[in-house]
Amino acid sequence: MPAPTFTPDDRDPRAVAPADSYRPSDPVWVYRGNTWCAGVVERASALAVTVTYRPGASRGTAVDTLTAAFLCPREDPDPILDRVRHGWERRQPGDPAVRKAS
Repeated sequence: MPAPTFTPDDRDPRAVAPADSYRPSDPVWVYRGNTWCAGVVERASALAVTVTYRPGASRGTAVDTLTAAFLCPREDPDPILDRVRHGWERRQPGDPAVRKAS
């Protein structure tokens, strides 16, 4: 499922899943900066959800806590956020070298 084409203001509040229905590691779309970004749930309460998301096409991530109106379930895999979930644990081109503890 590609990114939603609506804004949170366009949604019927009755159609928004409650914040506490999300679970850690759930893939979601996060509405930030007037666009939908791929994200992953870190934790949720009855009022809000903390997510890690990619605020653009870069490899960097951001963390934010927001209400459920700014989230939608995501099915499309994200090559950065979903690596372990989809078995993409091996290094990707451009990954920094990993040092072993001595």
